[in-house]
Amino acid sequence: MTDTKTADTKPAVEPPVKEEKQESFMLFLLKLLLLVVIFRSFIFSPFNIPSESMLPRLLNGDYLLAAKWPFGFSKYSLPLSVPLIPGRIFADQPERGDVVIFKAPPDNDIDYIKRVIGLPGDQVQMKNGQLFLNGKAIPKQRIDDFVVHVSPNTRCARESYQANLDDGTLICRYPRFRETLPSGRSYEVLDFGPSNRSNYHGVDADNTEPVIVPDGHMFMMGDNRDNSQDSRFPAIHGGGIGIVPQDNIVGKATIVMFSTDGSASWIKPWTWFSAARWDRIGGTF
Repeated sequence: MTDTKTADTKPAVEPPVKEEKQESFMLFLLKLLLLVVIFRSFIFSPFNIPSESMLPRLLNGDYLLAAKWPFGFSKYSLPLSVPLIPGRIFADQPERGDVVIFKAPPDNDIDYIKRVIGLPGDQVQMKNGQLFLNGKAIPKQRIDDFVVHVSPNTRCARESYQANLDDGTLICRYPRFRETLPSGRSYEVLDFGPSNRSNYHGVDADNTEPVIVPDGHMFMMGDNRDNSQDSRFPAIHGGGIGIVPQDNIVGKATIVMFSTDGSASWIKPWTWFSAARWDRIGGTF
């Protein structure tokens, strides 16, 4: 009679399913983060308008997409301006009239948005509130007043510009003009007149000395001519920006993807809709 030995039975080792799932999830997050960084650095990046320097085209509370590729890439294209790109690669020069986001001199750490007025070699000057480019006056045509509703994001520059509609709604009414560049490109500006001239750091915004734009730079101006600290003023922290290096370009304004009048409350979801300026969404440049 043959003895048989019963083999010891051991429980099968279960695969580390939980650990594998955690590793897969972490890998997914890293890939997602990498995609977001690539998208924001080289394709599109969101940008919000924090002031009224670009009225009437842009309102405080507008959110737009900035295209990152039209003018090339520099360290300012990257999150936190990480210095991984030397100079500016695939560089292309903007055109007069483009609305551009850039790092504002002298500290180059704050995003500004202005309109390109002068390119290298151009002479730019303001005379009695009129723009002169290369010695020639830029046509400036008076058009209908610009009207915007008063809201938490919008206050009238002066009490004299505030008015009431028949239903009691408060509005701001500003004198509006259309400027047309030599290329035929036109845009709208606000000008409050000689009695409202801006004067920062001893510079009269309506009467400036002629400036020649150096190579690799841009002369930038806000469309709200009496409420914009731009290239008319020297580059001072919290003041003007001087002539802006093209290497400071972050992107080109493309489309308004959302706009709010500032009256929304996070704890009141229904106000997210009532505060939206639906008529501004989708506006292009």
